Amino acid sequence: MIFIVVKFPVKPEHADAWPEISREFTEATRAEPGNLWFDWSRSVDDPNEYVLVEAFEDDGAGPHVGSDHFREFTGSAAQYLTATPRIISRQLEGTGWDEMGEITVG
Repeated sequence: MIFIVVKFPVKPEHADAWPEISREFTEATRAEPGNLWFDWSRSVDDPNEYVLVEAFEDDGAGPHVGSDHFREFTGSAAQYLTATPRIISRQLEGTGWDEMGEITVG
């Protein structure tokens, strides 16, 4: 799978609205055949930073980057940001999350 984490530094005046600003992009990406997950979180240390954790099947990232909704979002997102987003993108073995061995519940 392709595992991607992106940090988005959102302008303070747009931080509360970011989920709505990114909603169409999020919904369209989640509907892609090769998408495994596409999850936003807001930093507990910086309320103006959103972290996107996403994963695609091995062949799924290419169609995602080539999609109309990707081009539309990347073409308009900069106006809401204070800096260029930072990304980690890696090819990993597996297709999903594993359980954490150090904490067991139940």
